[in-house]
Amino acid sequence: MKAIIDWNDKKYEINFSKLHDLSIPMQSGDANPNAFHIPSPRFEPIKVGDFVGSVAQGSGANCENLMINAHGNGTHTECIGHITKERVSINQSLKHFHYVAQVISLEPIQLPNGDWAVPKDDVENRLEPNIQALIIRTLPNSSDKLTQFYSGNNPCYLLPELTALLAEKQIEHLLVDLPSVDREEDAGAMAAHKAFWCYPEKPRINATISEMVFVENSIADGIYFLNIQIASLETDASPSKPVLYGMDCIG
Repeated sequence: MKAIIDWNDKKYEINFSKLHDLSIPMQSGDANPNAFHIPSPRFEPIKVGDFVGSVAQGSGANCENLMINAHGNGTHTECIGHITKERVSINQSLKHFHYVAQVISLEPIQLPNGDWAVPKDDVENRLEPNIQALIIRTLPNSSDKLTQFYSGNNPCYLLPELTALLAEKQIEHLLVDLPSVDREEDAGAMAAHKAFWCYPEKPRINATISEMVFVENSIADGIYFLNIQIASLETDASPSKPVLYGMDCIG
């Protein structure tokens, strides 16, 4: 199936049979990314009386309880409710699901305090006009990110001046292959999150941040058509499946 869209006064063809899934599969146990010392996900057969939800254990059907935390167990998309006293859900915030997105690969820089961060200037110099979403791939990039243990290791993050720039450029959706856009230990400041969501001054209710995506090396930097899929959960974040499709200019 194909579609044609208008963007930046040009027509682009999208081939929905050619896609790139940016999500990291979540499974029961430790073979997942781990952030903030959050327990690993567990998928266990439900037990109700004599019923055990496992065909392997003699039942007629499989039925599992899922014990997960979106923020620490893998690819997830979060809304402004992640940092507000008021309860705001990802299900109520994310109302559109298709966007023109740009993929940018960047090498983090080392800060004077020894931390590693994504540089603002490199992003600003490469941003295309009128994109709705930005996907940042940090270098070096490898499949180690599929099971990376980030907890306690002070991983790379984004500086608030970068996320403020993205808000100024009206980029609604930010996707990163990091466990958080903020420093692991920041005394609760959440400065990069707040700058992106313009909180509390002018809250961007419909903007989202997706973390722990994985952008394979076969995906070139450039412009794509992005679909963000979430579960309809009335909480601040959901496990998600961002999917990229190529956009070919046809006139």
